[in-house]
Amino acid sequence: MSRICILLGMCLLLSFTVNDTVATRFAAPEGYKRVRAASSSFGAWLQTRPLKPRGTKTLTYKGSVARTDDYTAAVIDMSIGQRDLQQCADAVIRLRAEYLFGKKDYKAIHFNFTSGFNCDFIHYADGYRYQQNETWKKTAAKDYSYASFLRYLDLVFSYAGTLSLEKELKKVDNPAAIQIGDVFIKGGSPGHCFIVMNISINRAGQRKFMLAQSFIPAQNIQLLQYGSPWFSLDKPVNLPYGEIVNAGNLRRFK
Repeated sequence: MSRICILLGMCLLLSFTVNDTVATRFAAPEGYKRVRAASSSFGAWLQTRPLKPRGTKTLTYKGSVARTDDYTAAVIDMSIGQRDLQQCADAVIRLRAEYLFGKKDYKAIHFNFTSGFNCDFIHYADGYRYQQNETWKKTAAKDYSYASFLRYLDLVFSYAGTLSLEKELKKVDNPAAIQIGDVFIKGGSPGHCFIVMNISINRAGQRKFMLAQSFIPAQNIQLLQYGSPWFSLDKPVNLPYGEIVNAGNLRRFK
């Protein structure tokens, strides 16, 4: 009997670990119901991102505890890399690119550098490499592997930022209808951005949302909390660069 209990316990633990995602770990606020994003959409993909175990600290790419750790609600189970590259805008780019790569929608994977150069994954995967005169040159073999994809992203992270990403996104005309995958962004130096990972709605149609970010230096992508992991546009957000979380800065991938 004890052996059966142990096996059942292990199965329950495995089930909890496998299913512990952005959508499942956090209950909707009282009076609200979690929005179920359309199947196969970017929003649905974000909601199903797996999380590291409860209590995991947000770490920098060097392995030290990040200065933003006090605001950690959860840590997304995704690599950081070994260089100081995956910062705020880069984390948003990473999430969007991972979604498209998983769908094998390679043509849709392209991001602009701050200079305006359009860096697309197709060129990179076909063996072309970026040159400082802003051209492509064929120097490598074709490689559409995940490792090649991550090297491509390192290139994007090196030359893109909040200024370029803000220009690529379209302004949300009706912020009250905020969607999962929307981005609060203000380009600049420093600029910053947050991505909406989950949304709950009440009977009056009011929405609360969860936010994720990376920071400087490069760190884990963290789900944020300030007392609660749920934020709203009608209440100030007291996080680093929290003034960016307002209707005027809301953007959406085209």
